[in-house]
Amino acid sequence: MDERGAPFPTTFWLTCPDAVRAVSRLEAEGWISRLNQRLEADPGFAEAVAHAHAEYARERARDDPSAEWHGGVGGTRKGLKCLHAHYANHLAGGDDVVGAWLAETVEPIHDERPGRVAAVDQGTNSTRLLVAEPDEAGGFEDLSRDMVITRVGQGVDETGRLATEALQRTLVVLARYVRRAKALHVERIRVAATAAVRDAANAADFERPVRELAGSPLEIVSGEEEAGLSFLGATRGLDAPPPFLVLDIGGGSTEFVLGSERPSAAMSTQMGSVRLTERFVRSDPPEASELDRMRAAVGELLDDVERAIPARDDLTFVAVAGTSTTVQAVALGLDFYDPERIHRTRLTRTDAARVSMRLASMTSAERAALPVMAPGRADVIVAGSVILVAVMERFGFGEAIVSETDILDGLVLEMLELA
Repeated sequence: MDERGAPFPTTFWLTCPDAVRAVSRLEAEGWISRLNQRLEADPGFAEAVAHAHAEYARERARDDPSAEWHGGVGGTRKGLKCLHAHYANHLAGGDDVVGAWLAETVEPIHDERPGRVAAVDQGTNSTRLLVAEPDEAGGFEDLSRDMVITRVGQGVDETGRLATEALQRTLVVLARYVRRAKALHVERIRVAATAAVRDAANAADFERPVRELAGSPLEIVSGEEEAGLSFLGATRGLDAPPPFLVLDIGGGSTEFVLGSERPSAAMSTQMGSVRLTERFVRSDPPEASELDRMRAAVGELLDDVERAIPARDDLTFVAVAGTSTTVQAVALGLDFYDPERIHRTRLTRTDAARVSMRLASMTSAERAALPVMAPGRADVIVAGSVILVAVMERFGFGEAIVSETDILDGLVLEMLELA
């Protein structure tokens, strides 16, 4: 946004000074003019550039639908205006013919460590990407993290099937992620799906295009595998006393995993922010009776957890995933979502309950207007917060360590054999 709050026309920026200089040399050699001349003479090239502009406008409008009118790459609706913007779009995963040509022309710009990988966590509500490379300290360095709420699990609880429109919007995001991973020169791409896909009778409708896009088979992880990966991502390098109880509230399921260096007990439950919202919420904001029925259903599932997981209040309680991090962002009063200010901070049970009540009193539109609320999360965050508070109350946790690292990091750690 600019100083007036209007969407800025450029979404992706080329910030690396070496890359900027490399592209600037091409601009100084007159390549903007040459490529614009090619547009006049080559209909196929002109069509590909128009496609890049249209796709860029749709991507800009993901957060603010009114932003699509700003035009395409660099804010122009036709022709070429800024080669830097096209190269940045290519690196961000845009299907950009000019950006791809620039990559072929100017790369390699830097020496790259071997072993780059990409992991995609396909959850019920969100599609997330992590591109990483091993570092010299025995861990990994993030090259790209992203999250888009695509809600592939829309309606799965009721129908048992992935809806066509949900698949289509998810695959659009996945295709961009795969292009980004390839533009960043990864050696492997891993796509792992959780509750919605493993519950769906037509999961094959997702498996086939994933293999075609990523060049690797879709992994449909079990609830227990999901719990173990979340534990790995959440607790690696955590400066807190074990044993840990890790809570991963997802859209379709919620995982509980107990352990110290490794998981010793785990359980996946059929409760999640999307699933509970679709089952119980019909009003906006939700009525007290709807919240009561939701809390009762959560309580019954927690009875099962309590029998299976020896949870107690002297454990270090770690809460991961979008519900917990968003509740903490609201509790902290952040004026924008800042993972660094959220990661491994402590959320008290009092604050969690206060935020949950506040969110439940608001309409979806009012929640969506909160500066820390990711587009697409506003209508399900109440259900997620109900789960979080219920767990803290049931097991006597006065606070939670809120972690931005989770199953996505666990997937990468396994890929790099750092688990």
